[in-house]
Amino acid sequence: MTNTGAKMFARATFYPSLLYNVVMERITARNWYDRIDETVILGALPFRRTTQQLIDDENIKAVVSMNEDYELSMLSNTEKEWRRHGVQFLQLSTTDIFQAPSQEKLQDGVNFINKFRNVSSKKLGEAGVVDGHDQPGTVYVHCKAGRTRSATLVACYLIIKFNWTPEEAVAYMRTKRPHVLLHTAQWSALKQFYTRHVRPAS
Repeated sequence: MTNTGAKMFARATFYPSLLYNVVMERITARNWYDRIDETVILGALPFRRTTQQLIDDENIKAVVSMNEDYELSMLSNTEKEWRRHGVQFLQLSTTDIFQAPSQEKLQDGVNFINKFRNVSSKKLGEAGVVDGHDQPGTVYVHCKAGRTRSATLVACYLIIKFNWTPEEAVAYMRTKRPHVLLHTAQWSALKQFYTRHVRPAS
């Protein structure tokens, strides 16, 4: 499928598949979001009405959205709206289903998440430079369903945090959020990320 075709298909199926996710949360054991560790929550699209609950109950200090603009426009907060609540926001727009986030977006996302960890973390790609931010809190990482695009980024975060392989990172995520679903494109992105940042050169 062409890039244009993928975008059209993703747009056409957005609301029906979002409704499916809402129904599945109500009739199965699926959660709308799940805590992965002390810093990261992996979840589905955060609706505006849940904003204050997320801040109060989960100590949300930042949000990473893997959604395209049209996915956020009706039901979720814009960057300006999040910032009015004192929540930092990073959008790493990625087409649903067919695309994985680029390596640059994955690197930017991991660096952003690491600003909110309880310990200082080195920025990827800047050897010897320690990130100066120290704002412990929770980062809500999401796409539409919290299964594919956002799960790819969270797996990269775990790969860096624990020096895990992609398989180890995804296996751990699935202990927290069993319905994570990665396709060939996402696995390929994880393996490339691991090779760039973790696996020692042979």
